[in-house]
Amino acid sequence: MTGRAVTHRYFLFGTLRHAPLLERVLGRAAQTRPAVLPDHAVMRAEGQSFPILVPQPGARASGALLDTDAEGAAALDLYEDGYDYRPRELTVQTADGPVPARAFVTETDVLRPAGPWDMDHWQRVHAPATVEAVDEVMDLARQFPPAAQQARYPMVLARADSALRARHQPAPAALRRQAGPQDVQVSALRRPYAWFFGVEESDLCFRRFDGSLSAPVTRAGLVMADAVTVLPYDPLSDRVMLVEQYRFGPQMRGDPNPWSLEPVAGRIDPGETPEAAARRETLEETGLRLDRLLPVARCYPSPGAVSEYLFLFVALTDLSAADEGIGGLATETEDIRSHVIPFDRLMALIDSHEAANGPLLTTAYWLALNRERLRA
Repeated sequence: MTGRAVTHRYFLFGTLRHAPLLERVLGRAAQTRPAVLPDHAVMRAEGQSFPILVPQPGARASGALLDTDAEGAAALDLYEDGYDYRPRELTVQTADGPVPARAFVTETDVLRPAGPWDMDHWQRVHAPATVEAVDEVMDLARQFPPAAQQARYPMVLARADSALRARHQPAPAALRRQAGPQDVQVSALRRPYAWFFGVEESDLCFRRFDGSLSAPVTRAGLVMADAVTVLPYDPLSDRVMLVEQYRFGPQMRGDPNPWSLEPVAGRIDPGETPEAAARRETLEETGLRLDRLLPVARCYPSPGAVSEYLFLFVALTDLSAADEGIGGLATETEDIRSHVIPFDRLMALIDSHEAANGPLLTTAYWLALNRERLRA
């Protein structure tokens, strides 16, 4: 804190104890010291990866004490704004005795305790995406009320996780341009809409094929996270499982029938592999536990204006006892019907355009090419 006037003291009990996250929020390095808050416990917030502070007689909440200036306090307050966390004056215990400090608590019923919070588990699974998401979280806090931030937060984390995955996966350039760090220059970034999905708008220049930079242009797109699709296939009976559900996209287009035949699909949660997401989503939507997963493709379904990146799979599994029932998560208002049909009927549905889902078509054509080998 050299050269800065210390005006605020915070007791950090949760994710902000993670030094990379705290430094990203503050925009500078930070030093903390151990502290304990008596008669309180750190509990995981229901449905979330982060914790809340809960009064509990006899318990001791371990944390870290941070001394900061007004600028640092404003950054912390902004970061914690989304779930109506507000700083409350409390007395914590340190090696030098009791001291007053602020702790972020929420007094709304949006967050409820759901058992002890495990800092080590959070650091292993959730910390990378949480750190990556800081800039967007704080930008949303400057523009939108808490309700919008809460609706958007799971997708912000999933989008951050997607960015980390993109950064570390191969980016071959045998035919296309080998992009360099100055080949796209962004001069302004705006987020005019944020709810479950988000919209980003950028002013930018990009490198032209003659080596020059383009004139400034404005581009907008729908911000989404990486996702998986799974087509369960039984090679013994030569049958596949499709799911059917209402989709808003066809309705927006004016399609008189917005119910869509699809493979199982869903986003990849932060800290989750595509394969784990494929198994989880299939269990949630159909009740089916998968055997062997076969990768089909990885692709951007609509790169002109959508950031979504898909991992497509065929799952070899036994469909002899599969239920053609209704599934999906009630918490996500899902209403999903399963169909188990012969492979030939799937191809007939594609030929008649009743099955018009892009990932389903890609996966079905891959299966048509590999079907005899898989059945053998």
